[in-house]
Amino acid sequence: MIYIFCAPSGSGKSTMVKHLLTMHPDLFELSVSCTTRAPRGEEVHGREYYFISVEEFQKRIDNDDFIEFEQVYDGLYYGTLKEEIDRIEADGRQVLFDVDVKGGLNLKRILGDKATSIFICPPSIDELRRRLEGRGDTSPEMIEKRLAKAEFEMSFQPQFDKVVVNDDLTHAFEQLDAIIEGK
Repeated sequence: MIYIFCAPSGSGKSTMVKHLLTMHPDLFELSVSCTTRAPRGEEVHGREYYFISVEEFQKRIDNDDFIEFEQVYDGLYYGTLKEEIDRIEADGRQVLFDVDVKGGLNLKRILGDKATSIFICPPSIDELRRRLEGRGDTSPEMIEKRLAKAEFEMSFQPQFDKVVVNDDLTHAFEQLDAIIEGK
């Protein structure tokens, strides 16, 4: 099974994925996406993302290297390499995707029943604002952009197989574990 995690920025999607990787290190592996954005903080090429230039991204598009890709913001691309899925499955592990909503819906459309799509939802836009501001690594202008995008992305919840509301981390982990266990 492949699990596709999507959420507005700041909703806790990466925290949910890290939970699964910590609890089941031999079962799951995260597919590392490509992006044209610069690394933030302590991010490392090949661990959080493959950080590549717009030119390299375009070359990979031309080579049909991506199962899906999106231009998320003007000049800012994210994409999923086909070779990542092949590599993880060859190791006998289940693939976890931590992607934006458009990418997740595209992956679900392409992978069909082979994948379960999970939307991580913040309890409210106000709480999402508080989380984004609390990060301390995002400008006020980018926070406003992300909040506007979040409201749009939340309208796609019904298209996902499962929705986890991240209002309380322990409860959200329990919801996620139940999904993975098929309950």
